[in-house]
Amino acid sequence: MSECGRKAVSVIGFIGSVFSPWYAWSGRKDPANHCCINVATYGPGGRFTMTDRGRAALNTTPDTFQVGPSAMHWTGEELIIDINEISSPPLISRVRGQITVTPDAMTSVELPLTPDGTHIWRPFAPSSDIKVDLEAKGWQWSGHGYFDANFGTRALEQDFSFWTWGRYPTQTGATCIYDAVRRDGTTLDTAIAFNGKGDAQIVEAPPRTRFRRSLWQVMRETRADPGTKPKQVLNMLDAPFYSRSAVQTQLDGEVVTGVHEALDLNRFRSPLLKPMLAVRVPRRAGWRF
Repeated sequence: MSECGRKAVSVIGFIGSVFSPWYAWSGRKDPANHCCINVATYGPGGRFTMTDRGRAALNTTPDTFQVGPSAMHWTGEELIIDINEISSPPLISRVRGQITVTPDAMTSVELPLTPDGTHIWRPFAPSSDIKVDLEAKGWQWSGHGYFDANFGTRALEQDFSFWTWGRYPTQTGATCIYDAVRRDGTTLDTAIAFNGKGDAQIVEAPPRTRFRRSLWQVMRETRADPGTKPKQVLNMLDAPFYSRSAVQTQLDGEVVTGVHEALDLNRFRSPLLKPMLAVRVPRRAGWRF
């Protein structure tokens, strides 16, 4: 998010693009053949890019993750993201430039999201500085960011019916919240506070509190002190099954603003959604380096 709070970016690298209809239609048997670097910019002139690419476009080393024309490179101190993508309809244009993520500290935390470990969350750097330099007017800015990863051996909709996630910068670092309802009816209720050195501590967060639904009527909730109600301050991504936005809430007396996500996996399971997603997620199987 930018320092002014009016712009934001999200970059996700996929091997096995979990939200790709092409990956679902393929039977999800070959993750490397459905890879992607999804780039979304939020604010005036924002764009969304998510191209499902084939195995030929994937190149990995211990320090670099490349999918076609875009790549992420870890220098040991910074994550350098070079972007060269085409945005989805209705605003088709090139999204090109560089984003640099500089962690305040790295963590050693891994959190199983299911009892049998089929899904793992790995918050590498809950607090980071970010520098955005894209080839578009007004898209050169600095702000604060976050760097994590998720790993799974089963489809999300197999193990979960709904989840919400939030990362809120605090005066001492950042608090990350992961709440979910699993298919078996059990819940995940986790809040972790990170300090500036990357040290982590599970904390007793305030209760789950619902707030206004998204434009697609996805239910949303996050943690909030009793008597306060979270509110959206910047809309980012709004889909029939998914909402991403900047949300303001209050945690243990501190008013915080961070990125919040809500994912309705009951809706995502619907086969009617896949053709809709294909419009926003084109498939490009071939590639030459």
